[in-house]
Amino acid sequence: QVQLVESGGGSVQAGGSLRLSCATSGSIFNGGFMGWYRQAPGKARELVSRISTSDYAYYADSVKGRFTISRDNPKNTVYLQMNSLKPEDTAVYYCNARDVLGRIYNYWGQGTQVTVSS
Repeated sequence: QVQLVESGGGSVQAGGSLRLSCATSGSIFNGGFMGWYRQAPGKARELVSRISTSDYAYYADSVKGRFTISRDNPKNTVYLQMNSLKPEDTAVYYCNARDVLGRIYNYWGQGTQVTVSS
């Protein structure tokens, strides 16, 4: 059974920082994209950032310049460094792993709450 183990959520004041971590197996970690989505109350889940095995990173416009995604290959772990957090960043953040075309596998973590107070 594939597991995506997340950690690092919490509560912070606006302008603060948090780092999310997501660890998984090597075959999944090196098979395609690792990414982070978020879902705020009453809103659809949205892609925040994604990174390929060649370290190509995508960011949603709302987080560009504030969030950084990175991979630690020996640890099979992906990180999301979140700086200059805003109240609108408040959401449950989900780690995601999928193959390149998204047709073979698409796995989700359990979610971790990020709360930013003004």
